[in-house]
Amino acid sequence: MTNSHSSLEISPKIFRIALGVEYNGSEFHGWQAQKSGVASVQAELERALSKVANEAVAVVCAGRTDAGVHASEQVVHFDTTAVRDPRAWIMGTNTHLSHHVSVRWATEVADDFHARFSAVERQYRYVIYNHKVQPALLNRHLTWDYRPLDVVRMQEAARHLVGTHDFTSFRAVQCQAKSPVRTLKQLDVVRQGNLIVLNVRANAFLHHMVRNLAGVLIKIGAGEAEPLWAKEVLDARDRRLGGVTAPPFGLYLVRAVYPESFILPQEAPGPNFLGSFGEG
Repeated sequence: MTNSHSSLEISPKIFRIALGVEYNGSEFHGWQAQKSGVASVQAELERALSKVANEAVAVVCAGRTDAGVHASEQVVHFDTTAVRDPRAWIMGTNTHLSHHVSVRWATEVADDFHARFSAVERQYRYVIYNHKVQPALLNRHLTWDYRPLDVVRMQEAARHLVGTHDFTSFRAVQCQAKSPVRTLKQLDVVRQGNLIVLNVRANAFLHHMVRNLAGVLIKIGAGEAEPLWAKEVLDARDRRLGGVTAPPFGLYLVRAVYPESFILPQEAPGPNFLGSFGEG
């Protein structure tokens, strides 16, 4: 009689990998993959990563972006059993991506890291080309406004919006966030030549919040409303009073901030064509 021995199957080790991703949002219908199959950043990135990992990969991002919105550093994470070094995740994945998406860095992270829920702050930049003639270059990467914009008036208005507030007036009607309360930590307006950059930092953002903030500040900068109007819009808690939602083209997700214990790579906020200008 032979003895039968039951063998225990050992589950493969699962690694959690974080990436910093840059993309040109004007080529996509937003970050999130959609059932209709339209072009999305998430779907393209997952296809490329799955080829490198030789298994299906699903990614989670720090913050979803809408159609036309760009990112110089979107942070994502995914779990995989594939053993690859950071260079392989970067160079291998970029080989399978279009030139509209690029992995900037990769690192293994602890199991408790979460690209969305571990983030304590997000930073966006909104870039305006302020000139009487519409630009031909970078025209899907800037928001053009032909009216002379007064950045002093815009900055005066911005001061009314910094802090912890109910931002109902600055959220999209279809926003699904449970609470409209957010802490806006920075809203600075910087000009250099024909470029105006809005630097915006908060613990989190509501749907269309940055574009709606930009829309109010642009209207004030153009002299169509007084700086105090920004506070009146905020206090009203009514989106109908908030004016026009600014276009997506000039909006960039430039940083997600995490506790130092996660030791993530950190590059200077983009977009790279600004250089050090606009750090504010």
